[in-house]
Amino acid sequence: MILTNNNFKIDVTSEIGSLRTLLIHSPDSGLGKVVPSKAQDWLFEDIVHLDTMRKNEYDYYVKLLLYFLDPDKIKGKLNQVENDSERSFFKPDNAAFHASNQVIEIQTLLADILQQDDIREKLVASVCAIESCNYRLQEQLIDTDPVELAKIFISGSLSTEEMIFAPIPNLIFSRDIGIAVNNHMLLNKPAKKARFRETLLARYIFFNHPLFAAYSNNILEIPETAQHFLRPGEDNLEKTTLEGGDVMMVSPQHLLIGCSERTSISGANEAIKLLFDNDVVKKVTIVKIPHKRDYMHIDTVFTQVKRDTWVLLRSLAIAEVPVEEQEPISWFTDKKSKERPEIVQFEKDEKPRLFGCIEDLLADISENDLQSGKKTKFIYSGNNTFPFDAREQWTDSCNLLAIKEGVVLGYDRNDKTVEAFKQNGFDVIRVNDLLQKFESGELNPQEMKDTLILMPSAELSRARGGFHCMSMPLLRDKVV
Repeated sequence: MILTNNNFKIDVTSEIGSLRTLLIHSPDSGLGKVVPSKAQDWLFEDIVHLDTMRKNEYDYYVKLLLYFLDPDKIKGKLNQVENDSERSFFKPDNAAFHASNQVIEIQTLLADILQQDDIREKLVASVCAIESCNYRLQEQLIDTDPVELAKIFISGSLSTEEMIFAPIPNLIFSRDIGIAVNNHMLLNKPAKKARFRETLLARYIFFNHPLFAAYSNNILEIPETAQHFLRPGEDNLEKTTLEGGDVMMVSPQHLLIGCSERTSISGANEAIKLLFDNDVVKKVTIVKIPHKRDYMHIDTVFTQVKRDTWVLLRSLAIAEVPVEEQEPISWFTDKKSKERPEIVQFEKDEKPRLFGCIEDLLADISENDLQSGKKTKFIYSGNNTFPFDAREQWTDSCNLLAIKEGVVLGYDRNDKTVEAFKQNGFDVIRVNDLLQKFESGELNPQEMKDTLILMPSAELSRARGGFHCMSMPLLRDKVV
């Protein structure tokens, strides 16, 4: 049965409006097949234990999303699910799958479009072309059941034992393949070959699934620069790349784009032209951060918590301290090892505006774009204490997802960052305790305020992405 929703809308105007609809992808069997020798090629720093990630970590994420976004799908089932060792409730290809219209599984949408014969043939041909499959395998895949074929495209496995091409384990980071910008979808161009199949699948889904039919004219694709195939070099500056972790919709007419290890200047340039030419936004700010694996995307450096509050890595976010205020050794260390972000804001037909540091930009967004009426507050990774600031940023202390303004999800392992949240007036609660309070009626998700929800993270954090990465919001309430 193809997923339908007569009330479906795409409309994202901020990072903090109450979340109503999003796309996710639950960890699949391909994640359990990442091997050490290929881990970095597939953009992983380590191998993960799949069952632990699924049952003890990611499942809490799905349950929590359902309580906030689609409570009828989870209310009364929590204990039943807890006692189900197979967790069939959360498997997209299982009859007991929750099938929410608000917490939407990418694999389900892919299986839906593969029911169309012409789409299945085209997509099989496209995947087989980029994966160098032989002709007989292509014919076999065309005749495969759509639900099973969707699993094969994602996991790379023809059966439990037989793999026919590499998995795409980064699909759990759904934000990177597309971003909702107001009522438009901006489809991205990944920097690494390991993510090319994700982009292909996303294009077929957005252009062919009936859920998005009303938005067919609002789907924007980043083009390559003219005659890119004639340009020399393989440097990131030469490629046109854009990933969703580098894109933030911070107010109704203002988009941030990071230029990073994964998003090129050319990619940002093409995105700005697309957005301005289609009158999607009026203002785009480019935040150029060092091309380092430590940062990867701007959402590993900062995310928004409330209209007047952000969490961020202070060492990268502040203006450079004048040399005369530092000890001599600090002067040499800074000059040798630190690059400062470059920040330029563009408005159509207006002169570009420069910002001295990330904190100045974020304060301007809060106080002017969002009219917070308050001085902007910053919660620092590791409570701005060395070496915990860098350690906890590495395990995604800054990569938080706001389910509603002031209610955010983060990893339970970042202890000093948790201290910083408490010092800034936030309640802190572990997800397993919170879910029981929701189920019993002791707490109402819609009434929660200023809370950091701690999610288990032993395996998820190995994948180098937080809950901001693991979400593609499609609908948020407007911030008023």
